[in-house]
Amino acid sequence: MSKPFDMELFLAGVLTGSYATRQRHLRQAKLIQSEILERWQLETPWAWQRKHVAWLLVYRLGKRSEATRYYYVLTARLLARRLGRSWVLSL
Repeated sequence: MSKPFDMELFLAGVLTGSYATRQRHLRQAKLIQSEILERWQLETPWAWQRKHVAWLLVYRLGKRSEATRYYYVLTARLLARRLGRSWVLSL
């Protein structure tokens, strides 16, 4: 039996800022993870590709406000930094 993926532990090394900022990044990263899991059955960020995160930003968050999408882009960049990938993500 495998343990569920711990996003908080995954991002612990790259999370900085105030408590509220760290909690926002964790909440958004968990939502990104659940959306990608639901669509492509990819549970861990190591299996993700740029197209998965870009899909989320364009199609799932497309009708949200620009500010909301901006904060999700920041979280996605944080995930990319933790993965050691050079994804170019924009609004």
